[in-house]
Amino acid sequence: MSTVPHPKRIILLGATGTIGRATLRELTARGHEVVCFTRAPIGAPHRLVDVSNPASIADGFKGAPFAAVLSCMASRTGVAKDAWAIDHQAHLNVLRAAQASGVTQFVLLSALCVQNPKLAFQHAKLAFEQALQTAGLTYAIVRPTAFFKSLSGQIQRVRQGKTFLTFGDGTLTACKPISDADLAAFLADCLDNPERANRILPIGGPGPAITPRQQGEFLFNELGLPPRFKQIPPGFLSTIAAALSLPGAFIPKLAEKAELARIGHYYATESMLVLNPETGRYDAADTPSTGTETLFDYYRTVLAGGAAAERGAHKVF
Repeated sequence: MSTVPHPKRIILLGATGTIGRATLRELTARGHEVVCFTRAPIGAPHRLVDVSNPASIADGFKGAPFAAVLSCMASRTGVAKDAWAIDHQAHLNVLRAAQASGVTQFVLLSALCVQNPKLAFQHAKLAFEQALQTAGLTYAIVRPTAFFKSLSGQIQRVRQGKTFLTFGDGTLTACKPISDADLAAFLADCLDNPERANRILPIGGPGPAITPRQQGEFLFNELGLPPRFKQIPPGFLSTIAAALSLPGAFIPKLAEKAELARIGHYYATESMLVLNPETGRYDAADTPSTGTETLFDYYRTVLAGGAAAERGAHKVF
């Protein structure tokens, strides 16, 4: 990595998440001047901004002009209320302020799953993607595949001699996982690479696509343990969602649990790969790769004593 020839003054959204922190490190290392919009003080240049409040956002843009906005911001849970408030409306608030202040570039971290939308957060993300594409700014919409943190929840289970849980036989889905650092580098490159301008960019990590079954087999092999899997019917989650839907119409907390079950079912049955529109199938060959760190490299680091990524809402097991 080297410094860029023309450093930019950039607003970074979502700087407190794992990907946001990695992106902040990458942008700073390249020589960009980064100002983070955050709700609380952090150990980096920042402005306290409430992204739900247009006046607060406008205050954040005051002073020396910014060249670009880079957003790693996303709703924490993905339930409808949070998704439309953050993935759509908060981003729209920032976009309008960016237009008013003369910002010319916007790089958005979205999600690959929006290519086959069935959930509230996917529709919210798509709605903002569409707004961004017609806003008149140079944009890049990055749609990554699965993150390491979302695939690390069973490391401790296997260490403890427990079974590795899979939906079905563990081969229903596949992904090309990407590390925070590799994704951060890809996002930062979008600021200076004209070939990525005004494009939707699906991206995965290096190496072949990996199924949950292969993830479990790797962990058992690295720990010298015999493989032990427990299969969970994918329909279990959809049954929960259906059971909660009717009472959820009257009790908001149950509605949220129903949506979380639908989210879990989606990830249990849909691959995080590019969807081929001609065949209607997920295609690893059509899913671009970037970076150098594989999921199994990450597993080895954690098994050797390295810290696992904070998972937050990025978990099923």
